[in-house]
Amino acid sequence: MSNQNIVIPLKRFLLVEQCPASWKGLDLYLLRDENVVFYVGQSFLAFARVWEHLISGFKGHSMVGRFVWCNWPKSMSFTIELLSSQSEQFSVVRNELNASERLLIQRWSPCLNISHNSQQTPLPDSYLPPNAPFRRRRSLNMLILEAERVVKAEDTQLWLQDLK
Repeated sequence: MSNQNIVIPLKRFLLVEQCPASWKGLDLYLLRDENVVFYVGQSFLAFARVWEHLISGFKGHSMVGRFVWCNWPKSMSFTIELLSSQSEQFSVVRNELNASERLLIQRWSPCLNISHNSQQTPLPDSYLPPNAPFRRRRSLNMLILEAERVVKAEDTQLWLQDLK
């Protein structure tokens, strides 16, 4: 059974154009910040589903993606977690995908999940709701370029610190 989990800041996820082979078995995903889980979902290819949310959100068709873009650039620091329903942590539900997703929803009570979520966590006041107007409605490519600039600046800063 695979125990691989991928934890990646959204700004870095946006720079991954194709799903790495080692991520292809990951079928669950979480969108979160350091304190709260916003959304839990499942797909046979979680990487692609996260991208679908982001693209559809920009067009206004995904509540999760819209939430990301309404809160840009703060959302650049959100974290994407990709997990496998086949990992040991889901053996209690016999590693069944739907049951694994329900388990995560029950564990985290995400702000944006409605189904299987009897105790939705309130959206923190520091974030705009998904139905808020976009603050910076640019093209998706422009936002990806902005994330790339931030990642490069962070990497340069880390590199300079390593030289000291």
